[in-house]
Amino acid sequence: MKLALIYLTLLVLPFGIMAQKPAVSSGKIEYIKHFKSQYVAKRAIEIWLPNGYTPNKKYAVLYMHDGQMLFDAEICWNKQAWEVDETASTLQAEKKTRDFIVVGINNTAKRHPEYFPQKPYESLSVAEQQFVTQALKDKGRITDTFTPLADAYLRFIVFELKPYIDSHYAVDPKPEATCIAGSSMGGLISMYALCEYPEVFGGAACLSTHWPGIFAAEGNPVPAAFLAYMRKQLPNPNTHKIYFDYGDQTLDALYPPLQKKVDEVLVEKGFDTSNWSSQFFPGKDHSEKSWKERLDIPLQFLLPPN
Repeated sequence: MKLALIYLTLLVLPFGIMAQKPAVSSGKIEYIKHFKSQYVAKRAIEIWLPNGYTPNKKYAVLYMHDGQMLFDAEICWNKQAWEVDETASTLQAEKKTRDFIVVGINNTAKRHPEYFPQKPYESLSVAEQQFVTQALKDKGRITDTFTPLADAYLRFIVFELKPYIDSHYAVDPKPEATCIAGSSMGGLISMYALCEYPEVFGGAACLSTHWPGIFAAEGNPVPAAFLAYMRKQLPNPNTHKIYFDYGDQTLDALYPPLQKKVDEVLVEKGFDTSNWSSQFFPGKDHSEKSWKERLDIPLQFLLPPN
């Protein structure tokens, strides 16, 4: 029963929500309703600029997934949002981070395949891939064979969206000033982006990372595939930072033992407290409310003052 409730929690997570410009209480949003791509379906993009934004200096950039859940609770399906504008404004005003802008990337009806790391999936045997497909069919997520689209999604960000941001805004395009962040499946794709494009992204924040990948715990080959991939592909700890966190309620109840295994891989690969953080928040659940409460922690870790 407990796992059934956990799975139901994720089943109602947002995907493909109608695009709508969010309102913010601090800074301003520049909104692109239909950003077209040759790699993935068009989607809305929210570019948040802090108070006092000026073209006379260079800002870091934080790319964030599930863009429609980041700024304005009133337009969110569950009336919860990360309230990124409030946290980012406070941190910058108090000089606890460097100055940065936020690029929110809306999800679509293909959220799960776009956020599912592709190369780890392709490393699975045919039988294991069939297990994944059936698990997703059982939960009503797909009707056909599961096919990850993460590589195309990252190409969209790296080769289309980032060049647009770099050419239209006063930003520092270097990896040390370019970070990517998300929660749940968004945590997975953020980890994957850092590993696939270390020359682009210098840091990743992965909140409540959905290490199971699907909605089956027993006999699930996915977490082991992620671990094997990270052992091979994690970037240089001397030049990159990565942040993980997790709670222990609702869907997050699945994560503590899996995150422990991930942490062991980070230690094996030479990461330490200067470039890696793994935070446990007892009693916290899998929700925007929880991520909002602790967003300041990864932002200060990834984007310290110059």
